[in-house]
Amino acid sequence: MTMLLAFAPFIAFAIIDRLLGSVAGLFAGAVVATALLIRDVAIAGKTPKVLDIGAAVLFSGIALYAVTFDPDWSIIAVRLYVDCGLFLIVVLSLVSGRPFTIQYARETVPEQFWASPEFLQKNYVISSVWALAFAVLMATELTLLHAPQLSPRIGIFVIVGAIVGALKFTGWYSARDKSVA
Repeated sequence: MTMLLAFAPFIAFAIIDRLLGSVAGLFAGAVVATALLIRDVAIAGKTPKVLDIGAAVLFSGIALYAVTFDPDWSIIAVRLYVDCGLFLIVVLSLVSGRPFTIQYARETVPEQFWASPEFLQKNYVISSVWALAFAVLMATELTLLHAPQLSPRIGIFVIVGAIVGALKFTGWYSARDKSVA
């Protein structure tokens, strides 16, 4: 559940982007991401998570750029930039040897399993599936950006399918061997 909450800035962005426009959506994502960071650090006393920090930096940076330079971006282009940033956060977590899902898994998995190779491998696999899902989002948005004659419904179908697929895989793969959580 906490990992799903980590995607709240992206959900807020998507909703506000659709209703009020990209700049408002970017600021909504920045506000929600910052609120999650404040909640974790100040209220819950938790260590900030890579995804939360990355989302706050990503949305704030793109929002400030948009306000400062007033680029002529389409909605699809803004979504592509956001998803590229999200993909980069996940890939960098994998390359650094700290898959982003580890911080969430440690909240529900007993500490005795944290050092096991199986625990680390499971988190590499799950984080890699999320990276793949975000790559699908980027490819879909690039396609829609360069082929505007395609129906946006195709993009919505593929994007929702990729995210739901990653969520279902995460649940299934996490539950398949409880001994390594």
